[in-house]
Amino acid sequence: MGNWTFDPIPLAALAVAAIAYSRRARTLRRRGTPVPRLKSASFGLALAVVALALSSPIDTIGERRRFAVHMLQHLLIGDVAPMLLAIGLSGPLLRPLLARAPLRSLRVLLHPLVALPLWAVNLYAWHVPRLYDAALAHDSVHAVQHAFFLTCGTLLWGALLEPLPGPRWFGTGAKLVALAAVWVTGGALANVFIWSGHPFYSRYHSTIDQRIGGGVMLLEMSLLVVAVFFWLAIGWLREAELRQQLLDRGYAPEAAARAARYRVRRRGEGGVASPSP
Repeated sequence: MGNWTFDPIPLAALAVAAIAYSRRARTLRRRGTPVPRLKSASFGLALAVVALALSSPIDTIGERRRFAVHMLQHLLIGDVAPMLLAIGLSGPLLRPLLARAPLRSLRVLLHPLVALPLWAVNLYAWHVPRLYDAALAHDSVHAVQHAFFLTCGTLLWGALLEPLPGPRWFGTGAKLVALAAVWVTGGALANVFIWSGHPFYSRYHSTIDQRIGGGVMLLEMSLLVVAVFFWLAIGWLREAELRQQLLDRGYAPEAAARAARYRVRRRGEGGVASPSP
């Protein structure tokens, strides 16, 4: 069995994120725009997933003995936690950060034509044997690897789930196409491990363990993609209903479509307010 480890640096970073989120949520609540419980719960669960991946025996077993367990850790950090973060964030929550020019300029990374390729390149690059072995051999490289997995994963799911408004052309249909591309990209790498005839990395010597790791990756990505597919499909149905309601009230088709996409209803006599971070 592995041991629980409590590295103070990542745990402190998670604590800072939790405190910052809570303070911003309290501010929004005082202003009459409380954060939905689903969002706050999702953000908290994302932090818990990262803490579990870094502090539980998953970390020590995966790093030292089992490729499949290490793969599970990377999937928690690079897929599950980022998806939960994307669900837990919103424009109002992020407004203080986006008010800062250097951070506002980084919003381009959430563009789907940037976020998706960046995620794919990062995923494949860190599984190149030389880089993967370097991460296993050096704690600093390993920390950078985890940071890249978390960051690129958050950009990917942020582009697909849109806590901030995305390009007008990136509607539900385009998102489903992108989601299929994510599954194919991850599935292709998973199949490399599943059908491998020899271990790729110096620390792991079992081909069976490597194949199991590929199976874990394929199963996790499939479950996640199916879950997001239904999330988007349900959102599309609600969007279509709201769009029709707005059209019936006399809104222009373009304004109704954008308002419905971001769940923004008519407020007072000012018409449809476009969401803004």
